[in-house]
Amino acid sequence: MGQQETVATSLADTVREGIGAALAQVDADLARRYPGDPGTRQPIHTVYVPGDAFTAGTLRSWGDQALAMLDEHAPDAAALAGVLGLSDELAGPVYERVRAKLEREPVEDLRIDFEDGYGLRSDAEEDETAARAAALVAAAYRDGTAAPYMGIRMKCMEAAVRDRGIRTLDIFLTGLMEAGGLPDGLVLTLPKVTYAEQVTAMVRLLEAFEKARGLAPGRIGFEIQIETTQAILGADGRATVARMIEAAEGRVTSLHYGTFDYSASCGVSAAYQASDHPAADHAKAVMQVAAAGTGVRLSDGSTNVLPVGPTAQVHEAWKLHHGLTRRALARAYYQGWDMHPGHLPTRYAAVYAFYREGLEKAAARLAAYVAKTGGDVMDEPATAKALSAYLLRGLDCGAVDTAEVARLTGLTRTDLDGLAGRGVMSA
Repeated sequence: MGQQETVATSLADTVREGIGAALAQVDADLARRYPGDPGTRQPIHTVYVPGDAFTAGTLRSWGDQALAMLDEHAPDAAALAGVLGLSDELAGPVYERVRAKLEREPVEDLRIDFEDGYGLRSDAEEDETAARAAALVAAAYRDGTAAPYMGIRMKCMEAAVRDRGIRTLDIFLTGLMEAGGLPDGLVLTLPKVTYAEQVTAMVRLLEAFEKARGLAPGRIGFEIQIETTQAILGADGRATVARMIEAAEGRVTSLHYGTFDYSASCGVSAAYQASDHPAADHAKAVMQVAAAGTGVRLSDGSTNVLPVGPTAQVHEAWKLHHGLTRRALARAYYQGWDMHPGHLPTRYAAVYAFYREGLEKAAARLAAYVAKTGGDVMDEPATAKALSAYLLRGLDCGAVDTAEVARLTGLTRTDLDGLAGRGVMSA
């Protein structure tokens, strides 16, 4: 290669250097506030059960109940496809994967509830329940029966229940420490947050626990449940949820939309409280923009329409849940809450169909991008990042296999991580 030619410029180096110096703080702020996706697996749902109802057999029981409901109300692929409107091409693979998932790993994320689902009990009773929950979670991780993610939803930081929530969290975390330490899949949920100062209080609480138990600073993260209008728009007219992310000092892992509390706080009547209500869409859109690029993930809420009763009634509830889940996925809410074992078949069916139906097209676009061969769509790096993230989510939940993705794209998991901004792409 010949000697590089000199090109004419007009600005002195000091101009560029001065601009760099002026923007140094902005550069640092961008890196701190917007680190990007953490690169870890995000569960597709959260199942929550009251603290007193949680047992060592809860996870397996949910899977068995879901399988029994399939046996009774959709005993084969054609039956389920007919209910949910799946294509003939998708019906078999989706049905087989749903059943396999329910047999192998029926729940991806479990929250043992000490808030609304548990209610107000005597201090002695809640103490005992929190200690028992810690022992059961620790045992599940030891014997390999745990969900990938498990933890508790404590009571909120409002004055009436604050001390009780703090004590329950202390008992639960202390129990885990006494049983061998905090599991990697530990998740804590802070509900009904209204002010950023409540998030700061949670940070100080966790800092104190880490110090008391000799844990590394920042070891314990938590989720924020968005269930109040004040969490979306503060009294000063600013988007409160963005301030909450900042107040968490890097500890917040996700924002969870609370369908019914939020709807009620907006004055929505009970018959219309649902995750597709315009008030819900507005709240989640604000959450989405506030969390974008921060590494904080989003979760949709739940439906309270349960698939119980005769087959026709179960099918109607399944159609509703399936439709809401598909709607959420299209809007980039990749996680939601499930309230009943009967929600598991439609949760997995919706998610698996979402990733399988777009697999070949996404793979072809990504392969063309990497090979720089073009195609019928001109993709940019941001789109390649989204395509890779789509395939990675499909792999994580079991909708697609590594071999399928490798065959269609010629890429490894490491390559996908690199394109998605999670690592360095291999040669």
